[in-house]
Amino acid sequence: MDADTAGSGRRSDRLGDVDLVLIDSITQILPEDAGKVVVTGSHGGVSAARFAAAVAARLYVFNDAGIGKQRAGIAGLDRLARAGIAACAVAHDTARIGEAGDSLACGVVSAVNAPAAALGLHVGLRLRDQLAVLGR
Repeated sequence: MDADTAGSGRRSDRLGDVDLVLIDSITQILPEDAGKVVVTGSHGGVSAARFAAAVAARLYVFNDAGIGKQRAGIAGLDRLARAGIAACAVAHDTARIGEAGDSLACGVVSAVNAPAAALGLHVGLRLRDQLAVLGR
C-alpha cells in the first residue's frame, strides 16, 4: 500500500481493477474519494452515514460494531441506500473496529444495503475476495 500521509490512518490501494481508499475513521473522507471503494474502520451507524453521504463513493465499507440495539451499528446503511449509495459492513468479530486495513484483510461481510447487493456483494463472504472481483 502507498501511504498518502504517513501515520494518518489514511491510505490508497488497488485491488485488481478497483481503486481503494482505506480510512480508519469516516471523518477522513475527502471529495477526491468520490467514485472509489472506501473501506473505513468506523461503525456503520447513522452518524457515520452523514459523513459518507457527502461524498459519492462507489461503495462504503463499515464495521457492524456488533450491530447492537435497534441495529444501531448498521443503521447508516439504510440511510445511504435511500440516497442511492452502496454500503456494507463487516462483522465486528472478524475485523478490528477503527482499523480499515484489518477490515480489508480479515473482514467478513455481515450486512449489505440494496445498492451494494446490486454491485454483487453478499453476506457471509470475505470482503477482500468480493472486492477483488467487483465490476468484473
